[in-house]
Amino acid sequence: MNTSINGSDVVVLGGGIIGLSLAWELARRGAQVTLLERDTPGKAASWAAAGMLAPYTEHIVDEAMLGLAVASLQAYPAFAAALQAASDIDIHLRLHGILEVAYDDMHAQRLLLRARAQQAQGVRLSLLDDADLAAYDGALARQSQRAVFSHDEGQVDNRRLGRALQEAARRAGVRIRRDCAVHSIECTPRRVSGVRTNEGFLAASYVVNALGAWSGQLAGLPEELTVPVTPVKGQMLAVAMPPQYLHRVVWAGGVYLVPRADGRLIVGATVEHQGFDERLTAEGMHHLLHGMLRAIPGAAAFTVSETWAGLRPNTPDGRPFLGPTPLDGYILATGHYRNGVLLTPITAVAVADAMTGKAPMNPAFLLGRDVGRGMLAANAKSAV
Repeated sequence: MNTSINGSDVVVLGGGIIGLSLAWELARRGAQVTLLERDTPGKAASWAAAGMLAPYTEHIVDEAMLGLAVASLQAYPAFAAALQAASDIDIHLRLHGILEVAYDDMHAQRLLLRARAQQAQGVRLSLLDDADLAAYDGALARQSQRAVFSHDEGQVDNRRLGRALQEAARRAGVRIRRDCAVHSIECTPRRVSGVRTNEGFLAASYVVNALGAWSGQLAGLPEELTVPVTPVKGQMLAVAMPPQYLHRVVWAGGVYLVPRADGRLIVGATVEHQGFDERLTAEGMHHLLHGMLRAIPGAAAFTVSETWAGLRPNTPDGRPFLGPTPLDGYILATGHYRNGVLLTPITAVAVADAMTGKAPMNPAFLLGRDVGRGMLAANAKSAV
């Protein structure tokens, strides 16, 4: 990689929060950036997410992933402040902690073992009994077996985040082209030359694949450079709740509940390997509503105000693909699965650093890595 991208033509493919944040970061470093989005920037998985910042509650056991996630969580306050200054949009960062509640003995035992292990590593957690739980949030059901409060986690409003990144990128000089579908990347055997879109050919010194769940479908690349990213559907819903009804993000028995300042309570999410099928199903809605009502029975009369589904970009080992590839000028920023919102600040900086030669990318996130070791960690996570 060159040691400077000042004046370089960079094309970012994909207008989700990962693509937008990287475009903004590169423009601030002097690059001439064009972002191509086939639909509307800030939509797809970025719009569908819940905005949780939860590396500990998610129980990320892969050391490389956990290190990246914690670094990004720690970067969020400064990132949010800089983004508000650049866009005049508050993304509602709230690091007020996350509460996880277990309603059966098996979950309670797992939760206790995990909490003790994390406390031994210095994570700030509190173990709660029913009396403590009532003090933390009076809306929650009382039949819990165990609850854990993670002090340093929280949430951000992902839809406001998408709007803020669009505005910051625009003000920084990023050319955002909506309704621009990328047909293929064009390259020589050694380096990229640009992309072909429904509007014609666009030359570029760098092309960044930030296409999310569609990253593996980018045509024109050698087979060994195709990223193994697959979509995982998540169905979600929102209910209208009274002001301050639920005070903190809650994980409870297979669902999470995220209270928003605008009065919505976000309930998510299913995990479905159904390809690019984004249909809402009765089974998916039942799962979400059942989990919500077990945690907060008082929500039974609330109005369901919105339902939707999004496609998360999954990888074989649960790690994103970040940074340069063997094809000079072809860059990856994709495969963040459930942690795209959390990893937004660190992804933008780490990929930009790798592109400029300021700091090499951790090999654990490069294309061509041995996914076997990461898969063991991902499997361990799913078994907990």
